[in-house]
Amino acid sequence: METTERKYFLPKREILSPMDIAKWLKSQAYHELLGFITTLNDAVKGKTMKCVYPKSENCMKIVHILDVLDTWINEIPPVNQPVRFGNTAYRSWFDRLEKESENILINLISNEEHLNALLELNAYFKDSFGNKTRIDYGTGHEVTFTAFLCCLFKLKFLQENDYIATVFTIFKRYLDLMRRLQHVYRMEPAGSHGVWGLDDFTFLPFYWGSAQLIDSNHNLRPDSIPNEDVCNASKEEFLFFDCVNNIHKVKSGPFFEHSNTLWGMSSVQTWNKVNSGLLKMYKVEVLSKFPVIQHFVFGSILSIQSVT
Repeated sequence: METTERKYFLPKREILSPMDIAKWLKSQAYHELLGFITTLNDAVKGKTMKCVYPKSENCMKIVHILDVLDTWINEIPPVNQPVRFGNTAYRSWFDRLEKESENILINLISNEEHLNALLELNAYFKDSFGNKTRIDYGTGHEVTFTAFLCCLFKLKFLQENDYIATVFTIFKRYLDLMRRLQHVYRMEPAGSHGVWGLDDFTFLPFYWGSAQLIDSNHNLRPDSIPNEDVCNASKEEFLFFDCVNNIHKVKSGPFFEHSNTLWGMSSVQTWNKVNSGLLKMYKVEVLSKFPVIQHFVFGSILSIQSVT
């Protein structure tokens, strides 16, 4: 089994300049991570979040960890400060994460084979919840949390029957946690594209959420995207509309002004085209951007070694 043969080591940065992006795009890590993302996309295609799907014990252990991290927000309230954004109490929250992350993962995995991988798992886990110095969060941190989940699948901690729960249960809980962190601590978007991005903080829930709407028994079309009432009514079933509903809640003004990319997407004829277009956009605007990927680290589970 690969978990016993692999030699684990502390993951490190390898993308040190824009010229290194070519190395990243040829790496085993890139292809395995992209394959993981598209596999999850296929798993939720045509399914609503209210459908019946398996939730394994290990899946729920991860959700419990996210629940615990959420309770820390109650214990570490924002401080009064003159600066509106970037509440420094977040740094205290993150200090606690750094202090306790190893024990959290030890309690999570408990299996001796998996414990050997703790060094690599912890590197991804700690970098999944934002940046302590800048008090910001963005798609790079989202990539890292996805990498953490990908590692758990490669280690066989999560199995094929956990694919749907990974999106609808684990990632949705992560998304809700990050929204609360952003709101309470007034976190800045990391590398936001402003009105030209899908969202200030996240991307993958839009991609996976659009897959849900393909060939599903519903009357929702892309032209429903700007409709606040439709988004609010559909948020419990469809991740895409949950994300757009959140935008309606946190942004004001005409939709076409604050969310121009999503506004343009509303004129696309089918969800299938929206889904395929989002994958292309993700590869170009997230996975191929040096400011996003420069912080990604590589170990033995997700390797910088070329696929060729």
